[in-house]
Amino acid sequence: MPTPVRPSQAPVIGFPDMGQFWTAANLLSLSRAILVVPIAWLVYRGGPIGPMFGLIGLAIATDWFDGKVARWQGQVSEWGKVLDATADKLAAAAVTLALLTRPETAGPNLPLWFVLLAITRDALLALGGLIQTRRLGHFTSSLWSGKIAVTALALTVVAALLASPEAVLEALIWFTAAVMVYSIVEYTVRFRAILRYGPDALESDGNALRREGER
Repeated sequence: MPTPVRPSQAPVIGFPDMGQFWTAANLLSLSRAILVVPIAWLVYRGGPIGPMFGLIGLAIATDWFDGKVARWQGQVSEWGKVLDATADKLAAAAVTLALLTRPETAGPNLPLWFVLLAITRDALLALGGLIQTRRLGHFTSSLWSGKIAVTALALTVVAALLASPEAVLEALIWFTAAVMVYSIVEYTVRFRAILRYGPDALESDGNALRREGER
């Protein structure tokens, strides 16, 4: 009689077929990564506001359209998921670093601990994502806490760029930090469950994730 596989012995499936790289949707994601350079430079200099927000709007448009273009053309791929997430993380790191290091004359800055938290979170999620993708054989979707954290970070950045009142900016910083920490905890719970249970961790009723969260 075969020995049952324990959760800790869940097989490693390996990385998925990444699909086609050079697609219109992926080029949109790549263009967003390129736009990070002039955006970060303008943020560091404190403007001009018009070109800075124009480029930010263009970057947001590429983020909105890349997934839709991929679906319209039937070219949804694992490469697209990687490039989209990477472009977003590069943008967050570059802009928050610019807001940390820019001269005081350029506008309000973000505190060092906050920028380190944002960058560390993204780095941990990227590394954990690679490990769990190898276990599952496909990339996982973002958790709601992660989406809220990204939105809160974007609002904090905009508040800093618009030189919002100090009390407003400080409240956004602490709220965003709390959401980022909470999202790290949630992603850690899912990561541990995937390492222990493999694909069963993402079963529809969520029992595997609940078991891991109760440990």
